[in-house]
Amino acid sequence: MTKSAVIFGGGNIGRGFIGQLFCESGYEVTFVDVDVELMASMNEKHSYHLQTVSNEGVKDYTIGPVKAVNSNDRDAVAQVVANAEIGATALGANVLKFVAPNIAAGLALRAKNNAAPINFIICENLHGAAAFMRDLVAKSIVPEAEEYFKNKTGFVNTVIGRMVPVPTPEMRAEDVSLIRVEPYKELPVDRNGFVGPIPEISAMVPYDSFDVFSARKLYVHNCGHALMSYVGYQRGYKMGYEAMADEEVRSFMLAGLRESVNGICAEYNADRNWLYAHVDDLLNRFTNKMLGDTIFRLGRDPMRKLAPEDRLVGAANLACKCGEKPVHLAWGIAAALYFDPEEDKSAQQLQAIIKEKGPDAAIAEVAGIQPGSLLSKLVLDAYAKLAVNRRALP
Repeated sequence: MTKSAVIFGGGNIGRGFIGQLFCESGYEVTFVDVDVELMASMNEKHSYHLQTVSNEGVKDYTIGPVKAVNSNDRDAVAQVVANAEIGATALGANVLKFVAPNIAAGLALRAKNNAAPINFIICENLHGAAAFMRDLVAKSIVPEAEEYFKNKTGFVNTVIGRMVPVPTPEMRAEDVSLIRVEPYKELPVDRNGFVGPIPEISAMVPYDSFDVFSARKLYVHNCGHALMSYVGYQRGYKMGYEAMADEEVRSFMLAGLRESVNGICAEYNADRNWLYAHVDDLLNRFTNKMLGDTIFRLGRDPMRKLAPEDRLVGAANLACKCGEKPVHLAWGIAAALYFDPEEDKSAQQLQAIIKEKGPDAAIAEVAGIQPGSLLSKLVLDAYAKLAVNRRALP
């Protein structure tokens, strides 16, 4: 008998990664979504079309068996949760609150039937996503399901390293289910989040010390994208792979990411060679022309990406903490202050703050960088040099 899995969200990560791993592991996957056309296609074909793309070429895969139910059908979703053996969310953090009641309704049915434990892998770009999701579901748990929720429901942190760009209108017109992804295939998960036996899932590896994986994703992968996009924008590039073809940009990124690695190693006692190897792998993966990742997509929303604990400032603070002088990370922060696409409201908001208060006050307000600190001096020095020459690098 086929095992059952449920995935909340049939978008980039749900369809482009987790659905593939679950199906490869012998599960029939039910996607919970609101995209009527996509759901109709999956229910008709019981599969969807996935392509892995790289500079070496394209490989096609038919992923299945799958089906879909509408997120607005509470009873149908609850029944899917009641019958599942593993679950996942891949929606975006802002949407989790809307599906939490559906999960709670399904857990109530499981409690009534004295079902086996169930675990949900929370595939959201949010620090502490598993605890956040547990708290949301807890608000909708009925009294008779409280014991099941407490003792038999796991919420598991993970970090998603696979790059999955948003499908283009042309792709959707060709096949509404088509999703293009890079070949990279690794799913580290927090072992401590599981309740009961940990299922064997393709490419999934449980780890006890998970904080270092969260740090690696944010301060290496996301940080690398930020360095590339903000410096690439100043040099007039439109695509990520164009920036990666610029040897000066590539060398700058490598230096910045090594500053970040030094901070991670000091903070988490991580293996330096393991992280250096990850940096080298990322710089190669970022050259993937077939993904079609734009500088705009990678850099948009600088207000969020300059937050004190986010990819650039958080990495720079870790570096400062261990005695590193994060010149290249500071340069990335300075370049972000010049990121000003008209269609990006966050970028325009940042520009307004800089115009009104100046760059020194802006980085204090937006990024929490204290005036007079080493990091503040490094950022403002780079900002002044970029004002003279936008193509400048340290």
